[in-house]
Amino acid sequence: MDSETSVGGGQDAAAHAAREVIELLEVLWSRGRDIAPTAPVSSSQLRVLYALDGAQGINLRTLGEYLGSAPSSVSRMCDRLHALGFIERSLSSVSRRELELRLSSRGENYLTELRARRESALLEAISAMRPAERSALVKGLSGFHDAVECTAPRPGPVGDRAAEPA
Repeated sequence: MDSETSVGGGQDAAAHAAREVIELLEVLWSRGRDIAPTAPVSSSQLRVLYALDGAQGINLRTLGEYLGSAPSSVSRMCDRLHALGFIERSLSSVSRRELELRLSSRGENYLTELRARRESALLEAISAMRPAERSALVKGLSGFHDAVECTAPRPGPVGDRAAEPA
């Protein structure tokens, strides 16, 4: 077998393994919902919270581009999250026509608690692994994270945002 074929085969095997892990995580998260539900937040709204956690002060247009969602959908999700008290909307100091979005303290607390529940569920499984397997997991997931970061769309810097009417 030539090196090109083995590289492709390795990529296919890695993609298959990653898909299986993601499916297992979905099952793990759904079990966790039975104990501590993520409601009242849908998975789409959770993506909004994650995006705002990583880019506080972005506008609706930038958020929509980041999520790959239509402006009307993003606006409705943000309306719901604002009504729940999970996000704050304010006029930008840069442009009176621009609306900035931020996590509220309630939204930050929600994400902190959700992440703690998920980490607890992961720790149970990880504790059953041998130390060498845990080290390999850390190394592999770090590489996977870096690769996703390089290929995923990201919101632009705060100064490069297009104005979004309030």
